[in-house]
Amino acid sequence: MFEESLKREDIKEGAIVKGRVIAVAKDYVVVDIGYKSEGQVPIEEFAGIDPAVKPGDEIEVFLESRENENGLCVLSKEKADRLKVWDEISEACERDELIEGVISQRVKGGLSVTIRGGVKAFLPGSQVDLRPVRNLDAFIGKNYKFKVIKFNKKRGNIVLSRRVLLEKERAELKGQTLEKLKEGQVVDGIVKNLTEYGAFIDLGGIDGLLHITDMSWGRVNHPSEMFQVGDHVRVKVLKFNSETERVSLGLKQISEDPWKSAAERYTPGTVVKGRVVSLKDYGAFIELEQGIEGLVHISEMSWTRRVKHPSKVVAVGDVVEAVVLDIDASQNRISLGMKQLEPNPYEALTSKYPPGTVVRGKVRNIADFGIFVEIEEGIDGLVHISDMSWTQRVKHPSELYQKGDEVEAVVLNIDTTEGDKPKISLGIKQLIGDPWDRIPFDYPVGKIVSAKVQKVLDFGAFVELEKGIEGLIHVSEISDSRVEDPREVLKPGQDVKAEIISIDAAERKIGLSMKAALRSEELAEAQGYTAGTSGATLGDVFRSKLKGLSKNDQE
Repeated sequence: MFEESLKREDIKEGAIVKGRVIAVAKDYVVVDIGYKSEGQVPIEEFAGIDPAVKPGDEIEVFLESRENENGLCVLSKEKADRLKVWDEISEACERDELIEGVISQRVKGGLSVTIRGGVKAFLPGSQVDLRPVRNLDAFIGKNYKFKVIKFNKKRGNIVLSRRVLLEKERAELKGQTLEKLKEGQVVDGIVKNLTEYGAFIDLGGIDGLLHITDMSWGRVNHPSEMFQVGDHVRVKVLKFNSETERVSLGLKQISEDPWKSAAERYTPGTVVKGRVVSLKDYGAFIELEQGIEGLVHISEMSWTRRVKHPSKVVAVGDVVEAVVLDIDASQNRISLGMKQLEPNPYEALTSKYPPGTVVRGKVRNIADFGIFVEIEEGIDGLVHISDMSWTQRVKHPSELYQKGDEVEAVVLNIDTTEGDKPKISLGIKQLIGDPWDRIPFDYPVGKIVSAKVQKVLDFGAFVELEKGIEGLIHVSEISDSRVEDPREVLKPGQDVKAEIISIDAAERKIGLSMKAALRSEELAEAQGYTAGTSGATLGDVFRSKLKGLSKNDQE
């Protein structure tokens, strides 16, 4: 057969021909293709061929030109090999066969794959896997089988797909999985994707969702705390809809719910230790064991400290001790307390501050109804607005006190009947005696006094007898003449003389009369006396007058 090819004279350029190696030189290999002249093939085109080429070997070469300037045929073994590979690939495409290759490098839009005979093919990024791949470099150097989805021999263009094969495999696997999948079944899977709300698990051609709430009986802030893509997991099928092919999975359901026996382990009064896992405005959550958390409310952190936020006491990650206050296993709730580990400072308050004890402290807060005075760190007493002054009409505590003022007060009462924190009642006016104990004696009925007008209203005028002691001159007691509007007669700040006409110690009211004082003065002058404001009443004047008369005159 080879002898026949040597006699051929119709060898065409651009064709693959058979030849015999005649000689192997340093830079080239001499090949006889049966033409009138031999040809040369560069020695580098035989690099990597094992065994090495030697005289007498039969090889196939590509005839580029029948004759060059030296009268020799221009031959190429590489081009012959490449054309043979392209023919093989073309035949494989026609038979719908798979092509095997190694991903060699990353190129624009995808990856370059080296297939048969070193031929380069293109693998688009969208055809690498079932889902979009972010890190294409992870595939470099790996060997896979591919489906040829585009082939152009003239342009030397081959486009491959791995995704098509994976989809086919997945469809076959999916059918098998759907046949045997049942609710309650424990199955193996691979973590395919992670989201904020859960993890998608590949069960074999079909994905199931493992929601974050079904991962653990304990707290999981993000699925990445428990899984990474590619992890092998064993999960339980919670729900399965064969029509929609939706599968809900659970991991924690494989183990027993720790809350079932929690009431036995965490009875009220038990001292426990746990790790702070979360802080809220209202308190701190403590993990006592996996799946069991308790809440230390902000009010249960300290007996006396005013804790505005739990971060002032604890931080996430801290290991703390607490006391179980209450448990409701049906609601998965445990109430914990930290202050209960310390002595209750309020228990000794009644013996430490019996009623009548004088205390001193700073005004911590001011309310419409009174002021709060700190008598010890974290322990306040309330001075009600009615216990600030015996005589002043206090509309708001801020008229007398400001935050930070240091004041003295008397302990009036300590009420321990409600809750852990007793109510301490304080009084400031009780530091001095009640002036109304002496007012009836200092201002008896009939006494004429000097007073200063404080306020004038439609029905009369309020006058001040001494600091904090006021009385009322009714409009009818201003003058013997009819007074329509007291404001036309009296002005604030005006000094007047008036006679005490009534006094009610229980109601703390004093009634005065200007016209009565005027009559008393006129009557005293008529009798030769001048009524003053030295404390003498009109009766005193008459008795003094009678003492100066004879017995017969008196009769």
